[in-house]
Amino acid sequence: MNDPLQLGTDTDTSALRASIDLRVAVGRLRRRMREVSSGDELTASQVSVLARLAKGEAASASALAVLEGVKPQSMAVTLAGLEELGLIRRSADPSDGRRQIVTLTDAGEHRNSGLREVRSEWLVRTMDESLTEAERRTVIDAAAIIERMVRR
Repeated sequence: MNDPLQLGTDTDTSALRASIDLRVAVGRLRRRMREVSSGDELTASQVSVLARLAKGEAASASALAVLEGVKPQSMAVTLAGLEELGLIRRSADPSDGRRQIVTLTDAGEHRNSGLREVRSEWLVRTMDESLTEAERRTVIDAAAIIERMVRR
């Protein structure tokens, strides 16, 4: 197996450098955006579950656990906290009584959209204050390239 840090060609080296730089930058951006809304009493796991439910990525506790990479017991704790805050509701699946369907309440939808709005406002303001017009155009071009890459 090749050591990715020992690749030989310039193309290999630039792909490796780009992959590392992108991973680090995206990770830092995600952490920073989470900090922006850190005045919220929700945990990172709870915020992630709200977002997944809002996007329709999962409808059951077990599916959410798989998507989040946690044990069903951990997801049960996360969901209990969200339910206690009135942000989700759980109901029995009519086709399988052992399974619970999880949905956002109106308050959950409102909270999720509020988090998105706060983060979006921070990102727009930061780009406006920190980047030149040329740099913003570069970000737009890079986003299009990344989108094309992930759709491959």
